Amino acid sequence: MRFTGTRRQWLQAAASLVAAPVLAQDDQTGGDPLGSMQYPGLREQTIGQASARFTEQVLVKGPAFADDAMNVPLLVDARGLDAVGGGVQRIRVSVDRNPVRQVLDFEPLRALPMLAFRIRMEQASPVRAFVQTRDGQWHVGSTWVQAAGGGCTVPGLTRADGSWSRTLGQVQARFFNNVIDGSRRLRLRVMHPMDTGLVAGVPAFYIEQMELQDPDGRPWWRIALHEPVSENPLITFELPTLSPKAFRLVGRDNNGNRIDAEVSV
Repeated sequence: MRFTGTRRQWLQAAASLVAAPVLAQDDQTGGDPLGSMQYPGLREQTIGQASARFTEQVLVKGPAFADDAMNVPLLVDARGLDAVGGGVQRIRVSVDRNPVRQVLDFEPLRALPMLAFRIRMEQASPVRAFVQTRDGQWHVGSTWVQAAGGGCTVPGLTRADGSWSRTLGQVQARFFNNVIDGSRRLRLRVMHPMDTGLVAGVPAFYIEQMELQDPDGRPWWRIALHEPVSENPLITFELPTLSPKAFRLVGRDNNGNRIDAEVSV
């Protein structure tokens, strides 16, 4: 392009270009420390229009590489937020690159704000724990898990061999004392195929809700599960040391099948 103004005008134009700030490209990851382009959409899907801050006070741990993409072990520990905003109200776990992103929604209530469980992963992806404190603020912990892939789109073992119908809804439970200072560990397995609905001819079929109640009917924790939780969910909770020695586990799946079992030391 030819500049047709005076020499003075040319010099002023050149000076303005030099002085103009260089604008950085917009951050398409929403500030995600893992650099995931999927994070902004995942955050909106998980917590709506609320803002969330990344923090090391929410620990998310998984394997560096998951050989079995249908059973990827995860640990979420939000005890670091116990003294923040009145303590932890809920924990939502999501996976950026899964076809079904939402994994579970955990309300600790009287339990410690931590749990361990296994999930299906379709491909390598960041895994997130969105933690809401009682003041309404959201906090995010993340980890990156490499995975062999395909965990969401193949049938589980009990679906493949047809044995799921003989064990549906059965509950196995065990308590462990003094694993963590001030707590008692409860490990639960609930038999269920947890079908994702992504296998041809097999509709989504999964546990929707579970609640642990004491003898007076008071809930000690409440959890909502989604399709990516592994078949026959094995979930570990931490209860206060002085919690009751007997509980009842109640829940249901998305077809209305009930879960009702005694859980005791």
